[in-house]
Amino acid sequence: MTPDRSVPPSLDASRRHTAARALRVTLSLAAAACAAGALATTIGSSHVGLSDLPAVLLGRGPSEARAIFADVRLPRVLLAAIVGAALASAGGALQSVLRNPLADPYILGLSGGAGLGAILWSTIAPATSDLGPALRPFFAFAGAVAAVFGLLALSRARGRKNAATMLLMGAVLNATCIALILFVVTVADVGRYQGVMYWLVGSLSPPSGSLLAAIYVCVSAGVIGLTLLGPHLNLLSAGEETAAQLGSPVARVRLLAILAACLVTAAAVSVSGLIGFVGLMVPHLARLWFGPDNRLLVPASALLGALILIVADTLARVLLAPTQIPVGVITAIAGGPCFLWLFAVRGEEGGAS
Repeated sequence: MTPDRSVPPSLDASRRHTAARALRVTLSLAAAACAAGALATTIGSSHVGLSDLPAVLLGRGPSEARAIFADVRLPRVLLAAIVGAALASAGGALQSVLRNPLADPYILGLSGGAGLGAILWSTIAPATSDLGPALRPFFAFAGAVAAVFGLLALSRARGRKNAATMLLMGAVLNATCIALILFVVTVADVGRYQGVMYWLVGSLSPPSGSLLAAIYVCVSAGVIGLTLLGPHLNLLSAGEETAAQLGSPVARVRLLAILAACLVTAAAVSVSGLIGFVGLMVPHLARLWFGPDNRLLVPASALLGALILIVADTLARVLLAPTQIPVGVITAIAGGPCFLWLFAVRGEEGGAS
């Protein structure tokens, strides 16, 4: 799967991103995300000072501060980081694969499909079984895969595989999945899903440590896979015919990229619910600041997504404290105007692709 050395003129700018620049950008974003995460662990109704963090990390601080840090805030910051990274990297990859600047896991229905798969498994799984939470990401993955390939099949069947058609079908698919989730919740034991409304709009309640570790493994594998596909995603961005002429195995690259996007989306949705706009906004911000080269865009989107969702979740915790706002509400408030701007400015470009 080594691409031809020839690169279309439209991708000449990507050559400016040397390995040194990629490393510098990655380290800078990682440092910013870590700093935001450290600061977020000190913000909340109970005081944990920033100066207390070194002692808390070494297990020497006040017991109350250690408990708040280790049991509440650190798991939540870690969850926000991995969910933000997952949704942003998936959005960036989907925008390149589908050549659609408005594509993201939420708009295309991947999040809705993953959520439906997770809810169906939660319904049929024994309430007391440990396998319930553990297997939920797998059913979420199956739901996301079914959604995205159903969307591609419908687009091809209509012979209108363009941006506007796919966006419309994706929006309908996502709405249908949400309706089915509500139907399942209605007919199932409501007592088991008291938090489902929070989950539907995105909520970061940390799962068990083992499940959080499994989510980290899935998302890390997916982001690394999408980064390795970066050179081929660059060629796909120039068009399928051009990519094929330059030696890229188009069908295989598209399949691997979509499966990786489904994997990271499902992992995120299975623990955080449906968080919109992160997969749409963040890749555009990363592309604006760091350029279109997917070798850098994918990891930069992941790190920037982690940073932004950490900030959004911190705002969700403190704006109306002690009441916690679902983080999906914060991303929607910020993402709505961003989406309208993108649709107005780049809608014609997307429709032409």
